[in-house]
Amino acid sequence: MAEEEILYRQMPHSVEAEQSVLGSMLIDAQCIPEVIEQLIPDDFYTKQNRDIYEAIYAMFTLSLPIDAVTVLDRMRQDGTYEENTTRSYVLQIVDVTPTSANVAEYVSIVKDKALLRRIAQTSADITAMVQNNDGSGEDILDAAEQRIYDIRQGRAGRGLTHISMVMQDVYARLEELAASDAAIPGLSTGLTALDRSIAGLNRSDLILLAARPGMGKTSLALNILLHAGKHSGKSVVFFSLEMSREQLAMRLLSNECFIDNKKLVTGKLDPEDWGNIAVASSALNQTSILIDDNPSLTVADMLAKCRRVKNLGLVCVDYLQLMTSAGGRNNASNENRQQIVSDISRSMKIMAKELNVPVLCLSQLSRASEARKDKRPLLSDLRESGAIEQDADIVMFIYRDSYYNQDSQVQNQAEIIVAKNRHGETGTVLVQWLPQFTTFSNLETQREAPPP
Repeated sequence: MAEEEILYRQMPHSVEAEQSVLGSMLIDAQCIPEVIEQLIPDDFYTKQNRDIYEAIYAMFTLSLPIDAVTVLDRMRQDGTYEENTTRSYVLQIVDVTPTSANVAEYVSIVKDKALLRRIAQTSADITAMVQNNDGSGEDILDAAEQRIYDIRQGRAGRGLTHISMVMQDVYARLEELAASDAAIPGLSTGLTALDRSIAGLNRSDLILLAARPGMGKTSLALNILLHAGKHSGKSVVFFSLEMSREQLAMRLLSNECFIDNKKLVTGKLDPEDWGNIAVASSALNQTSILIDDNPSLTVADMLAKCRRVKNLGLVCVDYLQLMTSAGGRNNASNENRQQIVSDISRSMKIMAKELNVPVLCLSQLSRASEARKDKRPLLSDLRESGAIEQDADIVMFIYRDSYYNQDSQVQNQAEIIVAKNRHGETGTVLVQWLPQFTTFSNLETQREAPPP
């Protein structure tokens, strides 16, 4: 086989760039944080270079002094030091690196070659799946999309990870929180008391919002979606399996411009209403709110669409029981519906982790609460599957006493019952329900329509 063909068949890499990165770190400790931030050990192609970088990485995590002598000593402790070659190789790297001034360029080359290797490996894996007939076309397409997405997110081939590398992410997150002026770590819901209770909507969390029909599940979800879309600076996605996108837009418009929803539905608008609608429409147009009203979506469909959304901040799904099974199968009569819902809820949690954003999922409750004297929902009322309760990080219920009791002393007041909360305590949050605008607001700052 010709030498050129052998070189062509090698995976992309640049030994010179890898050596220059390591040499820069060894002669100038000031550039180490810049390199650590951008490269992981697997970005280095040759084992020698990877062993040296892993030693530097571990020493940086422990805040130890880093130079050629200390790195060699660390490699002896790690068992990666080879008597005949390691010392001379490290000294050679230092000698051939004239300056660390161009370390950013060296890093860029190493990253690009590592990306090309991951793409090549993924392409080979996908080809093997097709040739081995490993599933249907849809299954292989979903797997291929997942692999490419993982590469783009920098998580390709992620397996067992040493705690020292995880701590880098933890420190980065703590520094981000410490530098932030926000009172809560997650996205705000727009309801102050609820934010305090659940610490906002946090990344990779599955938040379940459940209630009996007519309690305002969709209204509260749209409340949260609108607030996040206006104030977070991120894109927010609403998947509606029940309402059309026009109905959802009408709800959002009513919420934003304080016009009675009945007037919007009937079109019986006063002249001043049109001005308010124009202002509200302009405000909504400035947001990155995305709506999908396909009634036959699966979790795989949602995940594929969300992967393409830039700067994604929140996903809302209305509602869980209307979804088809996670694998895209039709709900055959011989399938157990509880198992299907369990599969869907588990897939929703995996989606939240994959996208690293909060996923707010709406759910129906069983009629069990209707038979009780106290009709406040319980976790046992979750319809069709206890797995929903297990998969969710936060479970919230909506209860309005005036819905059941016309003589209630708390008209247009709602309770948001936090029944499960992995970030803190459970409890009940009181909010104001404004039926004419189909929206919720803080009790202490009830929203009023602006003067005409």
